[in-house]
Order: sequence, then C-alpha cells, then structure tokens
Amino acid sequence: MSNHFLYVVTVVIWGSTWIAINYQLGDVAPEVSIVYRFGLAALCMFAYCRFKKLPLRFPAKQHIQLFAFGLTLFGCNYYLLYNAQAHINSALTSIAFSTLMVVNILNARLCFNTHISRQVYFGGALGLIGIVTLFWPQVSNVEFGNSTLLGLGFCAIGVMFASTGNMISIKNQRDHMPVLPATAWGMLYGSLFMMVVALVQGQTFNFAFTVEYISSLLYLSIFGSVIAFGSYLTLLGRIGAHKASYATVMFPAVAVIISSFVEDFSWDSYTFVGLSLMLAGNLVVLAKPGILKPISFIRFKMKNI
Repeated sequence: MSNHFLYVVTVVIWGSTWIAINYQLGDVAPEVSIVYRFGLAALCMFAYCRFKKLPLRFPAKQHIQLFAFGLTLFGCNYYLLYNAQAHINSALTSIAFSTLMVVNILNARLCFNTHISRQVYFGGALGLIGIVTLFWPQVSNVEFGNSTLLGLGFCAIGVMFASTGNMISIKNQRDHMPVLPATAWGMLYGSLFMMVVALVQGQTFNFAFTVEYISSLLYLSIFGSVIAFGSYLTLLGRIGAHKASYATVMFPAVAVIISSFVEDFSWDSYTFVGLSLMLAGNLVVLAKPGILKPISFIRFKMKNI
C-alpha cells in the first residue's frame, strides 16, 4: 500500500472514532472498555498474522521492548486521555493531543538524530494554528481552574506516553520486528496492563449488550485499532514520526466534517480559516522537499533590492 493511502486511512478512521467512543461511555467503565477494545484487537491481529504466516515468536529481550510498547501506546496513553476528558472539553483535548506532532519531532531528533526540515516545522506550525483557530469559540471562554489544569496535565502526560510508544515502534522496525506481529503483542500487553489497572481500581467487568455498545466496540477494535494502528505504525517506519504524526492534527478536521452531517454542526469563519490552515499545513508537511525554496528565493531577492 502506498504511503498516501495509509495516511488517508489513518486520518479518516481515527477522525471518525469519536462517534464510536461516545457510545462506549456509560454503563461500562472506560478502563474496562479499553481492555475490551485492545484485547479484541489483539485477537484479530494475532489471527490475521497466523493466517498470513507472519512470525509471532520473539526473543525474551524483545518481549520486554514489546511490553514497553504496549504499556505506553495502548495502555497509559489511552487511560490518561480518557481521564482528561472528565475534566476538560473535547476541543481542549483535541488541541492538547495534536501536540503529539511537536513531541514526536523532538523525540525523533533526540532518539534517532532525525533531520527535521524547515518545511516540516512550517507545516506543523500552520496545522497547530489551524486547530486552535478551529476550536477557538469553544476554548476562548474556558476558565483555567484546577479541574482544567488537571485535565491538561493528563493530556500532556498522555501525549508523552504516546510519543514514547511511537519511538519504540520505530525501534521495533529498525530491529526488524514486523509491524503487525509486534503491534499484536503490544495490544495484548496494553490490554493486560489496563486489566490490572481496572482490577486495582475495583472496576466491575460488566458488558453492555446493546447494539450501540457492541457495534462501537467492533468498530474501535477492528477499524480504529487493527487497521488504523497498522497503517499509522507502518507510516512511522516509512516516513518518520515527524511526518506521520501530522495525522493527529487532521483528526479534528474529519470529526468536524462528520459532525456537520450527523450533529448539524454549524460552520463559521473560525471553521473555514482553521480547516484551511490545517489543510495547508498538511500539504506542506507531506509535499516533496524544496517546496519552500521559492519563498526563500523571494525573501533573498527582497533583501537585495
């Protein structure tokens, strides 16, 4: 599959998972739903790997690395983000989580000495300004009290865990671990970790036998986890975390478009400007190197006039 196809799949699926997550909230504790989601996703991925005869056995040393991978990306990351939404609105959560791109840029530079071009910095800045503009009406009147600061703190730590998981995934691929088998083990370890967290908290492992809960669980497990994570983590190895993680900036754009149809979301000037900046940043980040050279040339000419 081409990188463009994998990128579109990641953005479209993860941009739509917010609908399914809404149906997960209610009778079943979020921690327990995370266990169900990644447990089922792991089973599906193991079955697919077995069917395709992909290697599933790894040395004990690599299992330690896979445990850290699952703990950070499929356990702590989601646990903290779910808890963050109990204190702040989804707009602030989206803005906070979009900073994953910035953290990935720093970590990729620190961990792998990845060269980050001015093009990526410029496109990333456009995207972040765009997402803040998009949600400005929702966040401009937020009072930054203790609850809001706690929610943002959860987001910040969750993003750090997510970025760490991203870096471990890149190392997995550099250590020649196939993406899908490594992800299957990571999801299993993440699910088991969340099971321990839920048990320690005294959560009940109940289940909602409703069409909404079951259908949303299947969508999040198969599409939101198996397919989307398989696509995203493959992109990490191919184009680098600094480019692949721009997908997190585009998720709210997809969510807003879907909301326009299913929730009668009303567009205003902030929506148009914000989406335009996010799309422009996306094109800059993913374009071939050298797109900013004409701008640099014009600046040079202006200096010498």
